[in-house]
Amino acid sequence: MATPTRRALLAARAAVLLTTLVALLSLATGVANIATQQVFGPLSQLVPDTVRQTAGFTGTLTGFLVLLGAWGLRRGYRVAWYATTVLVSVTAVQGLVQASVFSLPLVAVSLLSLPTLLVNRGRFQRPVALSTAQQAATLALVGALVYGTAGTYALREQFRGVTGPLDALYYTVVTASTVGYGDVTAQSAQARLFSISVVVLGAASFAIALGSVLGPALEARLSHALGTMSDRQYNLLEDHVLVLGYGELTEPLIEALAGTEFVVVTPDDDRAARLRDQGIKVVTGDPSDEDPLRDAGVEHARAVIAATEDDADDAFTILTARELSPEVRIVAAATVRENVEKLRRAGADTVLSPTVIGGQLLVRSALSGGDVDGVAASLLESDVEGVD
Repeated sequence: MATPTRRALLAARAAVLLTTLVALLSLATGVANIATQQVFGPLSQLVPDTVRQTAGFTGTLTGFLVLLGAWGLRRGYRVAWYATTVLVSVTAVQGLVQASVFSLPLVAVSLLSLPTLLVNRGRFQRPVALSTAQQAATLALVGALVYGTAGTYALREQFRGVTGPLDALYYTVVTASTVGYGDVTAQSAQARLFSISVVVLGAASFAIALGSVLGPALEARLSHALGTMSDRQYNLLEDHVLVLGYGELTEPLIEALAGTEFVVVTPDDDRAARLRDQGIKVVTGDPSDEDPLRDAGVEHARAVIAATEDDADDAFTILTARELSPEVRIVAAATVRENVEKLRRAGADTVLSPTVIGGQLLVRSALSGGDVDGVAASLLESDVEGVD
């Protein structure tokens, strides 16, 4: 019989799967409706052709955005949940407006996805942590677009083809991206000098933004292919320890595992790179996903330590590890005392609460006259029994 945590995991995966299906249907429906004139449904006679064709074009764009949102949901991002919930609502409306036989499946799956996303809101709580370089790149890109749009609109009388803010934004984007269709041109020396500045600032901002976003992903891929260990070497690991998650709680664990074969699984590219620089074996990925755990050799591991510093993530991580390796010993750290039993029900063999242990250690140390080592040994004795 499935446990509540297991059912929650399956429901979250269903939300990701339905969202991906909505994205694919939105892409296919948009492309099909651009090329067809067939209309169908109660709105077919009420929606003008221009609106229906516009919905088909924008539906294709929305499909790409939903696909990106599904990727974020798979990694548990909170912002992906908000964006995807809005976008799925938009795809349902776009399907109705397109009023064709091809849009019916899109409307049905979008309406089915919405309650699934709403019910599983608590599963997607991971914040998006942008590095300083990524924040600076984003500000530079936004600043370049604002500069170009405001300047073009202010000089609109010196540009042929610019009459409003939308024209100014259009000119800024095509100029900064170096596309330059030629339908908007500068008509004075001042406008030409301004256009040069837009090209320089815009192109540099686009390049920096793309580098800051794609750079970590490419680095992770290259590190995975050319890092300290190859895929084959990971597959040959046996009797090692998996550390799932990396943070302040994990630092002492890594120090304590010195001399023991272990692999860290973390979704943070920057932390993974720092660990690799220290010669530590790392797999970059979500610890609750099956692929990263398989890459780290969970089937042949001696023990698994779940320490993501988030009890909900730990529960899903434990479930995944237990499914892939039913016999492996799993130890978890509960950040909240009330979640100790929940993590045990998820499949952990031993659950420790650092907060509780720390509090008892302080009290017993004070009462025993400062014998910290002896107090710590007595507290942990029952938990270390049976660990080979």
